[in-house]
Amino acid sequence: MPGKRHILSHPIINARLSQLRLATTNPKDFREVGCPSKRQHQLRRSVQGIHDISFILGVEATRDLEEEPLHGHTPVGPFTGTVIKPRVGLTPILRAGLGMTDALLKIFPAAPVYHLGLFREKVSLQPVEYYSKLPSVPPVDAVFLLDPLVATGGTACAALTMLLDWGIPLSRVKLLVVLGSERGLQRIEDTYPELEIWVAAVDPDLTPDGLISPGLGDTGDRLFNTVRE
Repeated sequence: MPGKRHILSHPIINARLSQLRLATTNPKDFREVGCPSKRQHQLRRSVQGIHDISFILGVEATRDLEEEPLHGHTPVGPFTGTVIKPRVGLTPILRAGLGMTDALLKIFPAAPVYHLGLFREKVSLQPVEYYSKLPSVPPVDAVFLLDPLVATGGTACAALTMLLDWGIPLSRVKLLVVLGSERGLQRIEDTYPELEIWVAAVDPDLTPDGLISPGLGDTGDRLFNTVRE
C-alpha cells in the first residue's frame, strides 16, 4: 500500500458506512408510497452518516497540523496552550462534497470554503469543470479537498490540478474520501505520488459505467434525494 494513503479502521466508520451502502428503499418506492416522513428520514440518515465519517476523517487527517504557543489565563492562573498555525481552507467538489463540508467546519469554524464544480461526462467518464470559487491568490496555507466518492479518480485529479495551478503546493493538500475504488485511488497516486490521502474504505471494483462496486450508489443523488430510476 502506498505510504501516503491512510485507510481508517474504526467500528463507527464501519457501522456508518454499512448504513450508507444499504438500498432498502429506492426512489420508485419513495414516489409510490407517498410518505414524506419516510423520505425525509432516509435523507437525514444519509447526511448524518456522511457527516460522521467526514468528521472522523477530518480529526485523523489533522494529527500533524503545526501548532504555535498560546499564553493565557484560566480562572485559576496562567497557562500555556496552543493554536493551529496554518490558515486552512476547504475545497468541496460539487455537489457531493457539500455533504462533507459541515463536518470539517466543526473542526475549522473559520475556514473559507472554496467550491469546485466538476462533473464526470457519462460517455467518456472524463471530468468537466463548470465552476470555481478560487480567488486569484490563495489566502490559505493548507487545503482539505473533499470528495466523498473516488471511482475512476479523474475528478479528484482534475481538482488537484486546479489547486496546484492556484498556487497551493501538493505537500499542503490532503484529500479526504469516504469511499474509493482501488483503481481510482491508484490513478491519483500514480499522478500525484506525494499526495496524502485519507479514506474511510476501499472497494475493489468498478462497473463498466465507472461506478464503485459494491459501492453505495451516487452520493450526490442520495444526499439530495435526486435518485432516478
